[in-house]
Amino acid sequence: MDDTQILLAATDVQKSFRIGRTALQVLRGVDVSVSVGDFVALCGASGSGKTTLLHLLGGLDEPDRGSIRVGEIDLARMSGQTVARFRNKEIGFVFQAYHLLPELDALENVALPARMARRPVAEAEVRAKKLLARVGLAQRMEHRPNELSGGEQQRVAIARALINEPRLVLADEPTGNLDSATGEEIISLLADLHKEQEVTLIVATHDEKVAAHAERVLRLADGRIVD
Repeated sequence: MDDTQILLAATDVQKSFRIGRTALQVLRGVDVSVSVGDFVALCGASGSGKTTLLHLLGGLDEPDRGSIRVGEIDLARMSGQTVARFRNKEIGFVFQAYHLLPELDALENVALPARMARRPVAEAEVRAKKLLARVGLAQRMEHRPNELSGGEQQRVAIARALINEPRLVLADEPTGNLDSATGEEIISLLADLHKEQEVTLIVATHDEKVAAHAERVLRLADGRIVD
């Protein structure tokens, strides 16, 4: 890990959502700095702002105030389409609910971001097959999501997150829909791939057992980093 090279920097990030006439402030001036190669756990109870912060860090939403930089790129200064292209190439996402397309099989789901990035079809398929084999699904590539268990669907989602060789992977409660044994397998797989793929990894979780796999833990409470 290179502690001197900052990959992700968020400064004074604030975010609120309006519910009727009431503004609910979710993030209250968050500062986060993540180095190249870090494995960071972002911990906090439900409602602490973990998912909101992760979405902002990944360019899925915009802060009300503050800046977010990935490498030399200031996400706030990019147009929506430019952010989408940057996100597809540079950031991989793993969600609690998997978010696989039901009409596509495992191989097609994994290859989709590469196809969207206009990588050659054959190249995308070869890498997708290698990733699916690495996550233990060599024999399940032609199965659709409804033919896979929750753990298998999450393995597909992890392979998909890595297809474009991103610098950063953001995982939002990746074990949240899984039983404890399967959850342990998934977080161990993520930890191993973090090292193998030399990718920076941020995992949002409320589970201390998941956080224990990380090299660094940030805790979020009442919209602020508390330690």
